[in-house]
Amino acid sequence: HFRYFLLRVSRAPSRGHFLHGPYPATHFGPKACVLPNPTSVMHIQDPASQRLTWSKPPLNVLVIRKIRDETLLEPFKELCRFLVEEKHLMVYVEKKVVDDGSLMTDDSFSAIRNQLCTFREGYDDISDRIDLIICLGGDGTLLYASSLFQGSVPPVMAFHLGSLGFLTPFKFESFKTEVDKVFEGNAAIILRSRLKVKVVKGMFQRNEQLFSPQENGIVLNEVVVDRGPSSYLSNVDLYLDGRLITSVLGDGVIVSTPTGSTAYAAAAGASMIHPNVPAIMVTPICPHSLSFRPIVVPAGVELMITLSPDARNTAWVSFDGRKREEIQHGDSIKITTSCFPVPSICCHDLVYDWFDSLAQCLHWNIRKKQTRLTDASDSSETEN
Repeated sequence: HFRYFLLRVSRAPSRGHFLHGPYPATHFGPKACVLPNPTSVMHIQDPASQRLTWSKPPLNVLVIRKIRDETLLEPFKELCRFLVEEKHLMVYVEKKVVDDGSLMTDDSFSAIRNQLCTFREGYDDISDRIDLIICLGGDGTLLYASSLFQGSVPPVMAFHLGSLGFLTPFKFESFKTEVDKVFEGNAAIILRSRLKVKVVKGMFQRNEQLFSPQENGIVLNEVVVDRGPSSYLSNVDLYLDGRLITSVLGDGVIVSTPTGSTAYAAAAGASMIHPNVPAIMVTPICPHSLSFRPIVVPAGVELMITLSPDARNTAWVSFDGRKREEIQHGDSIKITTSCFPVPSICCHDLVYDWFDSLAQCLHWNIRKKQTRLTDASDSSETEN
């Protein structure tokens, strides 16, 4: 039960386009139409109008800090001091962060440290206590935050203090101003879809197991099935809503969200998709076929991956790069879109932030500028 909800903002009459496409016409010509189905009626809010507001003032804040990085000690202490002393909030941090030797020996931080609430991943459930998550570090901190909440996720505010920072749009230099703005509400928010993963073990093990929180049953970036340490090609079958679509013969296959399209999938040759596009991406890893290109399927389908009957070896599956597990003959992996996205707070808006990250982090379409022609006759001699 969190203290936030999405605010539907009335749209100015002058704006004539939306991030979602127009609702399609259901009448075709004078006599044909789509068969009416009341149960399939959906009202989808346009992503551009999604704003964050609070039903009650937030009281409990989870601060996630990139560990083993000494450069984040001072920003972490500044943020905690601000939240505790100035905002009078209850701050939760992971126990191993508080037990850091540099923090334990810092007498000036001891008063704040004693007021922090600690938890241990895999032992303490804090999913129903947190109103806001603040991340300090790189993209891994947001992935870690996602793994802590298998159900509803509080809003996430991510500060760029890591190496890449594609998912962390905020600059820490102005953290007090930015946090105050979020607490006031009306911040732009982007809903990053996640994948729900089930592993069905063996033909003779009918127990369908949903991963426990520490095993990452919900992923934000991707599910990767690969050949592991074997020298043989991976050979897996891909099903879509129960129908065999194709077999993947190669190093493996990546099933990713639009958020994950700029991660491993992009390195494997997939297109980059804006996080608000409802879709699931299927990207082969070094396929042994020149015609096997990455595909995009609707977000509502169920994908299933199994070892092909004639596969020469087992396969391995990982979830957002964690918790690798061996997949044997008779096992299957079922993947669907989760009902619980990650609500990421935008620094500017959901379009500008994404393209800014493409340019700043991935150097998308960066090249030396072409110079203009100084004389019409130059065009016949050379082209700069």
